[in-house]
Amino acid sequence: MNQSQYPSTLLQKAVTEISRLPGIGSKTALRLALHLLKQDVVEVDTLADSIKELRHHIGYCKVCHNISDTDICEICGNSTRDKATICVVENVRDVMAIEGTLQYKGVYHVLGGVISPMDGIGPADLEIESLVERVKLGGIDEVILALSPTMEGDTTNFFIYRKLQDTDVKISVIARGVAQNDELQYTDEVTLGRALAGRVPFKM
Repeated sequence: MNQSQYPSTLLQKAVTEISRLPGIGSKTALRLALHLLKQDVVEVDTLADSIKELRHHIGYCKVCHNISDTDICEICGNSTRDKATICVVENVRDVMAIEGTLQYKGVYHVLGGVISPMDGIGPADLEIESLVERVKLGGIDEVILALSPTMEGDTTNFFIYRKLQDTDVKISVIARGVAQNDELQYTDEVTLGRALAGRVPFKM
């Protein structure tokens, strides 16, 4: 819709901002904005407040860098988790995907991305050194590399392996039940669970 066709500048502004969200075009943004106009004011205020709180107050675990409302996330703070096994993932969505399998009982390390020179992302931009420090502190038996089987994921796996190869820690990689070039977060829970259970030693 042409900007001049909007009956309200406030509606136009709302549509513009909503359409900035990934996967939402102007038509979908308009439909969502008109939907919000039909809702009770209290409900819309609750939505707006939750988004503000999300952006201003959410934090990250000081240990694994997962999203957390406290300094230490629920997973790292759970005494029943296997703290000797670290599953290395690209992002928070991958943690959620693996947790959805109900098969993994260890802890995580969220890198915040993968090495991608084309996108200007190098090792220093990721939480790789903090992973190395966790391993050096001791008490870690296995590091599972659970990055998506893409070129960038494989590059990151190799870099991490090189950083940890002189330690006594077992380094494994999830089985290739996950299709090549697929992102972990989009893999179904059964396949992902089997890939974790069938992990193999990392080989160069």
